[in-house]
Amino acid sequence: MWDGCFKSQALLDEAALAACMAYVDLNPIRAKMADTPETSDYTSVKTRCEHAKEGKQPKQLARFAGSPRKHMPKGMPFELKSYLELVELTGRCMRADKRGALNPINSPILDRLNIAPENWQKLTTQFTKVFHGAVGRPQKLDNYCASLEIKRRANYKQCERLLA
Repeated sequence: MWDGCFKSQALLDEAALAACMAYVDLNPIRAKMADTPETSDYTSVKTRCEHAKEGKQPKQLARFAGSPRKHMPKGMPFELKSYLELVELTGRCMRADKRGALNPINSPILDRLNIAPENWQKLTTQFTKVFHGAVGRPQKLDNYCASLEIKRRANYKQCERLLA
């Protein structure tokens, strides 16, 4: 049923985990099936980018918990921004044995997602301090509030400033 190239491997540290994740997330780029990580169907990086636009982490994937520290929350001990930059830089490397690579003239991934770096930093380090209740781009927040007939949009200014 499975091809001989599929096998189980133990990923023993964060470097191995990051390398394996980037390898898998860049496979559609290398095979010329997608032009960017955020358009690579069936990859965790696409799912993460879609959720990041809403200021969230996908529940079905292990979360990025940030830098390692004494009382580490459950999750991968690095930040999503660092992982996206790693995938972006790795994907720009051309390989003679592969058909595709990220176009070097593409804008950086946060630009393509239309998220300012300073906003991204705040979103990923102070999310629960900045937001209370529903969070999303202003249009999404408007639609959400309208569907629930909520008149007061507590996070609207923050959403507009950080996510618009």
